[in-house]
Amino acid sequence: MTAVDPSLPLSPYRAIDRADWARLAAGLDQPLSETEVVEIRGIGDRLDLTEVREVYLPLSRLLSLYASSTRRLGAATSEFLQEDDTTTPFVVAVAGSVAVGKSTIARLLRELMSRWPGTPRVELVTTDGFLYPNAELERRGLMDRKGFPESYDRRALLSFLTEVKSGAAEVRAPFYSHMRYDIVPDAHVVLRQPDVVIVEGLNVLQPPPAPNDAAVSDFFDFSVFVDADTEHIERWYIDRFLALRKGAFSNPSSYFNVFAHLTDDEAVTTALGYWNEINMPNLVENVMPTKHRATLVLRKGADHAVESVQLRKV
Repeated sequence: MTAVDPSLPLSPYRAIDRADWARLAAGLDQPLSETEVVEIRGIGDRLDLTEVREVYLPLSRLLSLYASSTRRLGAATSEFLQEDDTTTPFVVAVAGSVAVGKSTIARLLRELMSRWPGTPRVELVTTDGFLYPNAELERRGLMDRKGFPESYDRRALLSFLTEVKSGAAEVRAPFYSHMRYDIVPDAHVVLRQPDVVIVEGLNVLQPPPAPNDAAVSDFFDFSVFVDADTEHIERWYIDRFLALRKGAFSNPSSYFNVFAHLTDDEAVTTALGYWNEINMPNLVENVMPTKHRATLVLRKGADHAVESVQLRKV
């Protein structure tokens, strides 16, 4: 047994640098093509095949091991209780700031995990679908707090996760349109007992609002927090806003079409306003304090590449 160095601070996490983590990819086949990676990559992300191979392929393998182990434990528990196997989907959370790249990571993990033999059916749900509709946010005076914990229908999200972890044959989640910047009535994401459910969102690791309440994170089997310096996220947010102004915002149907004709300076000023008034306060007050609740933390550098990994000890 390796002795613990008493000079080192104790931590519930293993700290793993990029080089050591990348070595874990040795012998693993790269299942994605460059075209597939480009299709998965979000605006502003610099995801490439090297990043996929060295960071996310080992992570997907670790998640598949956790999922398989959890399924075996569920089967063993059912056998002990002398009942039919009622093992439910393995639920993975992906948390982090706006513009930190969590949506890209969630999509990438969905594709990678579905290539492992033990987890062929993987579904992705974003908590954007559990935002209150804009009309309700307006009624509550929360349009300027969109993305803060109070802007979500927490009860609906808890109900959804309860159904998933209860083994329901079919579960529906509301659908959110980023083009419309609103919930789409009568549109749903439908889950039919997949092997894995990935839940991606800003506030998925929030503690319960009151001591006797359930936390959304109570339903997660594994959670990933995407971390970076605030000044880097701010720059990524502005860069993404500028890219959207030339892309999605130019669509006449876009809620943000009003920004399509801004000059570069006007766009930067507008993006900074949203960042300083909404996104940074939400990050500092609500998102960043939940990092310690994650099973694994991916630490990104200024170039969007992961520099280190922290994995909670078992």
